[in-house]
Amino acid sequence: MTRIDTRLDDSVAADAIESRTQFDFVRYANCWEDADILVDALQAAAGKNLLSIASAGDNALALLATGANVVAADLNAAQLACVELRCAAFRNLDYEPMLAFLGVQATDDRRHTYTMLQHDLSPEASRYWDAHPELIATGIIHHGKFERYFQTFRKRVLPWIHSRRQIDHLLLPKSTAERQKFWKTTWNNRRWRTLLAIFFSRRMMGWLGRDPEFFRYVQGSISDQIQRRAEYALTELPTDSNPYLRYIATGNYAVPVALPRYLRAEHFEAIRSGIDRLTLFRGPIEQAAAVHSGSGFDGFNLSDIFEYVSDSTATQIYGGLLRHANPRARLAYWNAFVPRRCPQVFLNRVRSLEDASAAWFQQDRAFFYNHFQVDEVISTCPD
Repeated sequence: MTRIDTRLDDSVAADAIESRTQFDFVRYANCWEDADILVDALQAAAGKNLLSIASAGDNALALLATGANVVAADLNAAQLACVELRCAAFRNLDYEPMLAFLGVQATDDRRHTYTMLQHDLSPEASRYWDAHPELIATGIIHHGKFERYFQTFRKRVLPWIHSRRQIDHLLLPKSTAERQKFWKTTWNNRRWRTLLAIFFSRRMMGWLGRDPEFFRYVQGSISDQIQRRAEYALTELPTDSNPYLRYIATGNYAVPVALPRYLRAEHFEAIRSGIDRLTLFRGPIEQAAAVHSGSGFDGFNLSDIFEYVSDSTATQIYGGLLRHANPRARLAYWNAFVPRRCPQVFLNRVRSLEDASAAWFQQDRAFFYNHFQVDEVISTCPD
């Protein structure tokens, strides 16, 4: 059974996101950050100690596959239940049945499979899934709030823009020149621009997709930023092998051509054999760093946590993590709609890997982000 630490800090800053919104249901049934660039950016490898936002567990497992020791933290017990059930599936099922149980491939016996996995769950995770058998029955990767948002887009919006044939053509292998031509002549029509502006507005995303509090510090048009990134992803990056695009356009991944890193066959055995090196923690990530620092951390996967809070709170969180960072440790994080960088006060201890970050971002297939940032520790924090 995966170890879970549920210690919570009683003193929560007023600006902390956990004090401003609910964390009692699955927001993300998948991780919507590209683990391929994350693994490379953190130089994940055997023997390294890594701290990660848990989310649904995808990227924590991708890091685990490198041989690293991983602590995965989340404020949300439902998200940790997602990670636990993934771990149980990897530990107890073969590759193809694991894909089927999670929801990547078809099967009609997920509930029966769950009864075989239940012994490998903590009491908290078992209670959560026992209370939601309908999520098990149709595959747990399809039942986050964010996934339902994309399902609404695929079923109710996209058919008003493009035919099934055009969507299928989008996902065919094409050269860069062919993708650019398809974008200009077929995809980027007036209906696409109009409905994208409506459906991916701050109001609609806050209502159906994320949470209004996640946009507290956002300035400017969200839909304009998504339009620019969609154009890049659909023209400059291969569309046939992009698992995030495939899921949005079709409602699932494609085996074997478009899978997130942790679900690819070549990583299956490494994840299965490494489950005991994963520790789950319920609470803020800076508290997880303090509780599980041991000999310090060599890398941090921080998702996009800094854009949910004010500059001062982001500085406090960043500093809390630095206290438990080893020399040359790397901090990787995304910006979707709020620009965040290493706080000025820490620039004597941290250097921003600007050129490398830009190069990784050019490969980022999770195209709703506007920036990927990697910082490297050059001097540890004084006590």
